Amino acid sequence: MFREAIALAKRRLVSAFFYSLEGFSAAWHSEEAIKVELALLPIFLGLALYLREDGISRALLIGVLLLIVIVELLNTAIEKTIDRISTENNPLSKRVKDMGSAAVLGAIINAVVVWTLVLG
Repeated sequence: MFREAIALAKRRLVSAFFYSLEGFSAAWHSEEAIKVELALLPIFLGLALYLREDGISRALLIGVLLLIVIVELLNTAIEKTIDRISTENNPLSKRVKDMGSAAVLGAIINAVVVWTLVLG
């Protein structure tokens, strides 16, 4: 029974991994912001590894970068869901999309603050 549960968990993880790759691909092909953030990610990852030797600092610097991408993916999912429901101009739809955009801005501000504090 334990082996069956492990096998099922492995299959689900593999499936989830491939669904996630499809999600990244869909975001990459439809969102300019994702392209910019993913293009900048290796540069800042390299800087984080170069500028700090201790693991905690590196984890903080890299973690906030990954958080930006995560929040951007969630924002994109929200926007696509709203557009799926209706593409007509609606004040509530605009408000929801603006909130998602504000979340991305918050993640970026968070990254700037963390990088400033860790490197400053």
